[in-house]
Amino acid sequence: MEMTKVEINIPKDMKPFVITKDADIQLKRNALLLYPYIENNTISHGKAAELLGMHKLDLITLYGKMGLPYFDMDVEEVEEDARTIKKL
Repeated sequence: MEMTKVEINIPKDMKPFVITKDADIQLKRNALLLYPYIENNTISHGKAAELLGMHKLDLITLYGKMGLPYFDMDVEEVEEDARTIKKL
C-alpha cells in the first residue's frame, strides 16, 4: 500500500501517543480517523477497509473490539424491520 505523510494539529502532550512504530496501534489510529466518515455515510465500511488495506469483515471486527457498532439501529428500528420482513 502506498503511504503519504500529512500534517495535523494536535495538543502537544498528545504527540507521544500519535507518533508510533507499532503497526497494530497505527492500524487502530487510522481506522479511527476513518470512522466518522463511515458514521456520516461519506464512505462505507468496505471503502474504509480498502483504504486500510484489509478485508471488510476484519475492519468490522476491529471496530467491534473497540466498541464501535456495525449496526446503529435502535430497538424500534429493529422491531420495524422485523415487522416488515414478516409481511414479506
